[in-house]
Amino acid sequence: MQINDKDVVIAVVKNEEQGPIPSAWRSVIRHIVDALAHHDYQLAGGIPGVAPVSANTGMQIQGYIERYGETVVPLPDETWETSVCIWTGHHWDVMIDLWTAQEGCSDLVLALEVHDTGDDVVFYLHMVYVP
Repeated sequence: MQINDKDVVIAVVKNEEQGPIPSAWRSVIRHIVDALAHHDYQLAGGIPGVAPVSANTGMQIQGYIERYGETVVPLPDETWETSVCIWTGHHWDVMIDLWTAQEGCSDLVLALEVHDTGDDVVFYLHMVYVP
């Protein structure tokens, strides 16, 4: 029997080794990237579980994407093959490979912090950049 990758559940792990993006986070991350693809750099529509984005951070993200010169698009399933997270001891650093209409998988990365509140997690949009 062949197992579809979509059926594999990636657990949330507090491990100081780089690992794949947990399945439970992927929907929220997709919503964040969808907002960026629609030029909503401050996530003005609000996304449950995501902290508000400051005007300064939103402007920095907008400027970086505009200077990159490509059109960010919603995430395909392939992004989970190369995107990673790592537990730092008090939060997870998350690096999501962004895709563009012109390039497919681009050099742009979405950097997030994910904080464990005890009952849930909160996502903080940190920056978009080329590492």
